[in-house]
Formats: sequence, structure tokens, C-alpha cells
Amino acid sequence: MAIACALPFVLSNYRVFQLTLALVYAIALLGLNMLTGYNGQISLGHGAFYATGAYVAAILMDRFGVPYWLTVPAAGAVCLLAGFLFGLPALRLEGLYLALATYALGVAMPQILKYRHIEGWTGGAQGIVIAKPEAPAWSGLSQDQWLYFVVLLCALGMFAIGWNLLRGRMGRAMVAIRDQPIAAEAMGVNTAMVKSMTFGVSAMFTGVSGALGAIVVQFVAPDSFSILLSISLVVGIVIGGLASIQGAIYGALFIQFVPNLADQISKAAPWAIYGVFLIAFMYVMPTGVAGLVRLVCVRLGRWRR
Repeated sequence: MAIACALPFVLSNYRVFQLTLALVYAIALLGLNMLTGYNGQISLGHGAFYATGAYVAAILMDRFGVPYWLTVPAAGAVCLLAGFLFGLPALRLEGLYLALATYALGVAMPQILKYRHIEGWTGGAQGIVIAKPEAPAWSGLSQDQWLYFVVLLCALGMFAIGWNLLRGRMGRAMVAIRDQPIAAEAMGVNTAMVKSMTFGVSAMFTGVSGALGAIVVQFVAPDSFSILLSISLVVGIVIGGLASIQGAIYGALFIQFVPNLADQISKAAPWAIYGVFLIAFMYVMPTGVAGLVRLVCVRLGRWRR
């Protein structure tokens, strides 16, 4: 925490902006990891919930003048309801069939946002420009530094909620359904309700992330939320480590910084370099960065004894 709080004062505004986005993605990855890593439901369309949260925040700020900090819980509430409702029919689907249904949601979302009957709210293909929040005079911070600390505070709150949820009865039920669904149901776990609630909570985390992302970037447009965003979130949880809370941070750093690094290495074929990085990470760390960190800690513990 000391390092996290000191970084904005020693880095450039652009680097602070990048770290802020990494924190935003970490919240979304934690939500997706709850669904996929802890509950075993595969989603390839969580970018749709990210877009929903972003547009809720943008519309409330642009059309109704709602303070930016109030739009974040509003986006989370809307996505909680949307995720829960989507999770109800998704109960009939498992594995790759659920992945395909969520993929369809992710593909359709940009077109839905361009729909002419709602473009008065969404801005159509042009999107919505958001005014950048000013830092309070008493803080002595720049706008980028202030937003960094706002997002850091939100991330700490969401990670605390996720940690408590996963360590409680709900978390144990999620893992039981993932590992042995028949045994979990025989022990009295309401699998339908737990799955739907997990989908809703996962969407809520992603919606909060989307709202924060919109505030930080100051702009939302349908093409910003293509299916590539959903795929990147899946890449993030796999690289960071499935069923790992801290893995969301590692995965967020990967999806934020590695594409930029690949672009710096090769302007002609950045995605080829990105693919090489991805293969290398999976070969060296098949259980993700979090799995490697756990293994190193165990080895160090044995060496000390």
C-alpha cells in the first residue's frame, strides 16, 4: 500500500493514467474470476457488462449532472440486476454452450449501443464525452493523481467485498458447485440461485469497473467495447491465475502493459509479439502468475526450515 500510494508522486501523468486503468481492469478481472475461477461458469461476453457500467456512468453524468462518485454504485446496481437476469436463462447452459451465449452478448453489445432508437441517450456511434473530474483544492493533487486515488480506494473496497464473499458461505457454495455440483445439491446448496447470484455479483464488479473506466478515460463509444475487450478479460484471469484474488492484479497489469510493450518492440506486428508473450507466460506459468508466486513462497518456506 505504501508503494501504491507513493507511485503517483514519482511517475509521469501518463504512467499514473496507465496504472489507474490497471486498477480498473483488476476490479473487472476479480468479478470474472468469481464467475469462472470459483464457480466454473465460462463467460466470453463480460465486456458487455463493462460497457453497461460505462454507459450508465456517462449518461448520468452527461444528461443528468450526477456527481461522478454517485455513478459508480448506480452502475454496479444496474449491472447486478442485468447479470442476475441474464444468469437465469443461462442456467440451462453449461460449458462451451454458456461461453457461446455470452460471446453472442459481447458481440451484440456494440450494435445495441448504436441502435437509432436509443442513440439520444447513448450518443450513437459518436459516443459521449465526459468532463474530467477536478481534484479538490485541499488535496493539492493533479487530476490524474486524484483519479488514481479514487480508483485505488474503490478497488480496495471491491477487493475487500470479494475476499469476504469468497471466504463465506456463498464462496464455499460457489466452489462446491464448480467441483462437485451433484454433491453440492445433495448437501442442500441451491445451485440455481447460487449460479444466478454469482453471475449477478460478477456483473456488478464488472459494471463498477466500467463506470470507473469511463470516468478515467472521459469518453465512451460503442467501438470501445468490442468482443476484444471480453477476450482480454478472459486472458487476464488466466494469466493472473484462476481462483485467485491477487491474480486479478497480475492479470490487469498484463493486459494493460504487455500490449503497449509489444507495440514498442514491433510497430509492424505488435499482435504477433503479444502472442509470443502470451505463449511464453502460459509455458512458464501454466497456473498463472499467482500460482508461480505461491510455488515460490512454498519453496522459500521449505528452504528456510
